[in-house]
Amino acid sequence: MPLKAIAPWALFFGVLMMVLLYFVGAEQGATALFSGEGVHEWVHDGRHLLGFPCH
Repeated sequence: MPLKAIAPWALFFGVLMMVLLYFVGAEQGATALFSGEGVHEWVHDGRHLLGFPCH
């Protein structure tokens, strides 16, 4: 499989992983995009599982 066929998918999944990492690791902090506790509660257990502090 040529690299040109894989590159767009690799970029897409790389960006997707960075967005997910942001929501698990940094959302509801100083850089919060959404107000309230909804996102925090949704990713709370994942935060602890990955070692991110949230309390």
